[in-house]
Amino acid sequence: MVIPPGKKVYFLSDFHLGAPDRAASLVRERRIVAFLERIRADAAVIFIVGDLFDFWYEYRTVVPKGYTRILGKLAELTDSGIPIHFFVGNHDMWMSGYFEEELSIPVYHKPMPFEFNGKKFLVGHGDGLGPGDHGYKFLKKIFRNRLCQGLFGILPPLVGVGIAGWLSRRSRSMTGSTDAHFLGEEKEWLITYCREVLRTDYFDFFIFGHRHLPIDFLLDSRGSRYINLGDWIRYYTYAELSGDRLSLLSETPETADKIIRQ
Repeated sequence: MVIPPGKKVYFLSDFHLGAPDRAASLVRERRIVAFLERIRADAAVIFIVGDLFDFWYEYRTVVPKGYTRILGKLAELTDSGIPIHFFVGNHDMWMSGYFEEELSIPVYHKPMPFEFNGKKFLVGHGDGLGPGDHGYKFLKKIFRNRLCQGLFGILPPLVGVGIAGWLSRRSRSMTGSTDAHFLGEEKEWLITYCREVLRTDYFDFFIFGHRHLPIDFLLDSRGSRYINLGDWIRYYTYAELSGDRLSLLSETPETADKIIRQ
């Protein structure tokens, strides 16, 4: 896809709407909606790369309460002709048609290749990739099993959402502050994953979320780069493709110097 002059491709991830409580989430939701409104004038394509919600499950006739501002804005953008691509994250993987049917947004459950202005991108949330974390990879297989999802759907929404909220809070408490620090290229599992992919297929950019730390890392001498999008909880960061130049930026000057660039 060739992006018209003056237009851009935007990548955002990890809003975690709903956490830690309704009041804080609403402030964040309004901020994200305002940002989407600002970029609509020059956005050719928008990618939301997972964990838009802190929890999401689509019962057959019920969807989680709230999020009217973000859902309304996404519908408004797609209705105006701006394509939006959504990648499920580990907190909102249980999607089964609502975004496609109501918002005209394709939903992806694994990393996918794209090409813009002659540059190749591999885009995905990033959970379960690379070495290690075998416990989560096992749980991910269970959570993405259709039978397990169907059994969860038997639970009344009040019970199911309550259990999911507890699991989400537990996941954040186990992660603690480790997301706030760059671990070094040998220990950053997504860097390892990117380099494994590069052995057989070249991409100019690997775009992931999940890590919650904004990272712009040069992978090899050919110029391939790993971009982690950070989040909209602490950093308010996003990536922007303008022409053939990709930049990792912050929506607020206060966090611009927190981006890891190596």
